[in-house]
Amino acid sequence: MAKRLQRKVAAPKPQAAAATAADSKKPKARLGGGRRVSAAALAEFTSQLAVLLDAGIPIAKCLRILEGQMAPGLLQRTVAEVVDDVEGGTALSEALAKHPIFDDLYTNMVRAGEAGGVQEEILNRLAAFMEKAEEIKSRVKGAMAYPVTIVVVAIAVLVIVFVAVIPKFKEIFEQQFGSLERMPWSTQTIIKVGEHLSSWWWAYLLGIVAVYSIHVLLVTRVPGYRKGRDSFLLKIPVFGNLLGKSLVARFTRTFGTLIQSGVPHLGALEIVRDSLNNIPMSNAVNMVHASIREGAGIAVPLGESGMFNDMVVNMVDVGEQTGELDRMLSKIADRYETEVDRTIDATFKVVETGMIVVLAVVVGFIVFALFSPLLELMDAL
Repeated sequence: MAKRLQRKVAAPKPQAAAATAADSKKPKARLGGGRRVSAAALAEFTSQLAVLLDAGIPIAKCLRILEGQMAPGLLQRTVAEVVDDVEGGTALSEALAKHPIFDDLYTNMVRAGEAGGVQEEILNRLAAFMEKAEEIKSRVKGAMAYPVTIVVVAIAVLVIVFVAVIPKFKEIFEQQFGSLERMPWSTQTIIKVGEHLSSWWWAYLLGIVAVYSIHVLLVTRVPGYRKGRDSFLLKIPVFGNLLGKSLVARFTRTFGTLIQSGVPHLGALEIVRDSLNNIPMSNAVNMVHASIREGAGIAVPLGESGMFNDMVVNMVDVGEQTGELDRMLSKIADRYETEVDRTIDATFKVVETGMIVVLAVVVGFIVFALFSPLLELMDAL
């Protein structure tokens, strides 16, 4: 089926190609007064549309049914405009391409389904792809929730201690010891840190905001800086390994889904490249794109890029030779997504343990610094 679709889509009619090019140049229409549509809601819409189409209901009626079931919002208004275009004779893919909530991957897969006459199958595949991507994103967010909560609570507690508690102890200690120099070194350190933070907290806050703003500006305006940042992220111990596996999983899953749906290889690689958001990986995809355009294979440039290990390269090579590249890419994606899940669990367990140890040391030092003068006074008495 995938090969049959590939033949059909690889050689589009001139009129269709012209329409596709025109759609890519047209500005996307935007609907005011709404928020962004979540990936989960979009996946649910896609899955329901596939079920209705599989039941033999015309596409326009399917869209009207789904529009009536939706809660008021951006997605409902978008579907309403899409169904108006479809009823006016516009192809579904062209109607979807007018709206920014449907990205290039979505519209190109729908276009491939139209060309191959298997729209419901393509929509089911697209919904499964979106649900899998959302599942991975949810796992990462869920794993980060506990460490982030610990950090926020710890910062709040430390702020209260330094701003409200330590000044009270300082007054008591000054009355008993007479001066700061006569207090234990740990107490002097805590009091000085508290006074410094109380006086200069605003400078640190402004500094953090300024550094973040400059970083965002450089990322968006200076390609070399962004490339250096992306390369650095891939070299960070533990987290770089996790990011690299995630990128490989996203590349293989997206590329495999597109070519399995009948999207031409070159067009699929362009869509994948734009969805990766990592310059070293995007450069690797560009190498593959150039290789295919020159009539060569995929496996060699993948190996030369340095972003893929030998196992991935060999499986892709086997897939090319046997004509089952889409199936091999899906297998690679399954394996790497499993590894990403395991790495997420292992990584954040280590992070949680490390944060708890660090907080225990900090809190223990503060307690020791505040109570050691009291112990000295009790000994003196």
